Amino acid sequence: MKAIADVVTGFVGLSHIGFLVLEMFFWDHPVGRRIFGMTPEVSTSSATLAANQGLYNGFLAAGLLWALWADRRELKVFFLGCVIVAGVFGGVTAKPSILFTQALPAAVALALVWLASRR
Repeated sequence: MKAIADVVTGFVGLSHIGFLVLEMFFWDHPVGRRIFGMTPEVSTSSATLAANQGLYNGFLAAGLLWALWADRRELKVFFLGCVIVAGVFGGVTAKPSILFTQALPAAVALALVWLASRR
């Protein structure tokens, strides 16, 4: 069970590296515009905000990867909790699909980490 929890936690961390790349480097690019459904005007005017958001996603990824490397349950719980809170907030305030792309995978990982620690 621990190995599955670590794989899913790693997936969440790697996903956030992907979000970092999209938001920091491809936001104002045809790829980013297509993924996020934006016009060139919208992507240009919000590029700095997206880069800031991407940086935060990088911090979440770094925390999750650190938790895996250190094999520390409390760090996994903390950073997965942060991802869940950010995903719920983003899903409610920005785009409902964020609930499924960020919050749900982190919640599954958190449940697996909890189940793995019960044995």
